Amino acid sequence: MSDDSGSFLCTKNILFCAATRRNRSAELKPLRLYNSDGREMQPFTPLKEGMVGLYCCGPTVYNYAHIGNLRAYTHWDILRRTLERFGYAVNHVMNITDVGHLTDDGDEGEDKMIKGARERGMTVWEIAQFFTDAFFRDISRLNIKEPTVSCKATEHIADMIGLVERLEKNGFSYLSGGNLYFDSTKLADYGRLALLDRQELQHGARVEVDENKKHPLDFVLWFTRSKFQNQAMTWDSPWGRGYPGWHLECSAMSSKYLGEHFDIHTGGVDHIPVHHTNEIAQSEGAFGHKWVNYWVHNEFLIMKSGKMSKSKGGFLTLQSLVDDGYDPLDYRYFLLGGHYRSQLIFSVESLDAARSARKSLMGRLTAFRRDVGDTPIPQSSDLGDSVRARLDAFNEALGEDLNTPRALAEVWGLVKDDALPPAERLAALLDMDGVLGLKLDEAGQEDAAGSVDEELADLLRRRDEARNAKDWAAADEIRDELASLGWKVVDTPDGPRLEKA
Repeated sequence: MSDDSGSFLCTKNILFCAATRRNRSAELKPLRLYNSDGREMQPFTPLKEGMVGLYCCGPTVYNYAHIGNLRAYTHWDILRRTLERFGYAVNHVMNITDVGHLTDDGDEGEDKMIKGARERGMTVWEIAQFFTDAFFRDISRLNIKEPTVSCKATEHIADMIGLVERLEKNGFSYLSGGNLYFDSTKLADYGRLALLDRQELQHGARVEVDENKKHPLDFVLWFTRSKFQNQAMTWDSPWGRGYPGWHLECSAMSSKYLGEHFDIHTGGVDHIPVHHTNEIAQSEGAFGHKWVNYWVHNEFLIMKSGKMSKSKGGFLTLQSLVDDGYDPLDYRYFLLGGHYRSQLIFSVESLDAARSARKSLMGRLTAFRRDVGDTPIPQSSDLGDSVRARLDAFNEALGEDLNTPRALAEVWGLVKDDALPPAERLAALLDMDGVLGLKLDEAGQEDAAGSVDEELADLLRRRDEARNAKDWAAADEIRDELASLGWKVVDTPDGPRLEKA
């Protein structure tokens, strides 16, 4: 977002204020989150009643987001949707890192923006905009809500300089070799997020030898021309022309839009030992008080070869899944099947299973719509006790640290309970989808019969392939899926055919 796009920010803030007025009168549901700052489950209590300040670490826009990156944004979308479902107005802020992020989190290596620009034959400004646009296309395809505020690091340099000046005034910085450093020894509880003492953190963090540092755990607040002489993005500052350290941007931009004390900060577990530890240090050093109440971290998406990494190459993008015939929402469904704090192993087989389950779910909703016909879908207040009990269990699952696997189990329990009226099941499922984000409202809206026929043919073909491969477990699973859609498989000498169950 550029500085001359104030009208966009203003519009976003108006919408947030309107949401605030709507939600403050709503009954707030209980929510417990696992707080990395203390490593324990805690009841969520906002600083301001009915309102939540949420900051999510955003992308470094030097390459396409890989599907591991997108796991994080999908789950933070679930967090935001859950908060909104539970009655809160959420001011959701996300940074766009378009300067200063080195290939090593510990102030070493090469600037990722320069590296990406060189590899693609573009300027750093061009590559930043190109991959920012690509990122927002990906989150749109995954039905992830855009943040209330998306802020670019390059458009908030003055805010970063102002924060460093406060650190300097408070005695937390020193100039050495042309760069300005944060003195980690000046903060008594430096490293508390990682639950490590100074000696252990020194061994565990990715710290390279920098002869300019007074202490190994110190980090750069502002780089000058003493390092990376050919740096393309530089700005004037009280310490010389240069550019900010990566950790600085999150502290400066979150406090600008959420205040100097806010509710929730999210990110990946890999950010705990260095990036988030240093964010806390510089923020609390500048402000003189606690900065964030809840730190919520997601685990990795794991490939068979290990953690996915752009710096190592060979990563999968969302587009690569689409090119292989998957819908982006197949991947979203796959992610919902794992808890955000557990490592999730990605494979083609698991994505196939997610696609099959999502198609089956859409097929069931299409059937419910067909059964309901022109009858109005009931309001939540008109639902029977059994359906409301399912909704309560769904909410309880979300309220217990965003337990999406349990929430999905409640979805399928509702789908398969044929004793419940189709109209009520349809209403409840559409309500649940306000958090799941699977676009269940689109089921049956187009050519439903053609869509179901295509799905049935695909399932029948895959069952036949499984039987030919003597994969009886897979064949039985597909048979059961067809049965859940109301079809029975009849094997004949001429091949399998379907009959209405």
